Amino acid sequence: MSTPPQGLRLSPVTPDNFDTVCALSVRPDQEHLVSPVAKSLAEAYAHGETAWPRAIVDGDEIVGFVMAFLDIAWSPAEDPHDIRSGLWRLNISAAHQSNGYGRFAVTEVAAELRRRGASQAYVTWHPGAGTPEPFYLSLGFRPTGEQTDGETVGVLDLRTP
Repeated sequence: MSTPPQGLRLSPVTPDNFDTVCALSVRPDQEHLVSPVAKSLAEAYAHGETAWPRAIVDGDEIVGFVMAFLDIAWSPAEDPHDIRSGLWRLNISAAHQSNGYGRFAVTEVAAELRRRGASQAYVTWHPGAGTPEPFYLSLGFRPTGEQTDGETVGVLDLRTP
């Protein structure tokens, strides 16, 4: 894996970059693992108070999309005080994978959650071969033992850099 260039940043999705962000697609073998960006943006609109969608930009090129969820009641029927934040979606375009963009995006989401006072970040992934589980584990996420919609729930402690 190479190191991403210095011009890497997360930027809001705007009318100017909307079409390019929506056109992002992962590899065909990953399409069943992550929703298309257009669905994520529709969810961001529907959950405007808790969604934090961003384009992953390298210089002037959009290379991916990331969306965090902020302060949601995880299982309100069981424990309405179980408030969580974390990574909702991560789509790196097929042409830009294995260049550190995903790692950068997750690191930036974790930094944003820290700035907002979160002590943990959550993520889910499908179990099995070819999933992003090794990627998330390499970033320090650990399975909680929970499942949601058939996906493994992982947590990252944000209190340590």
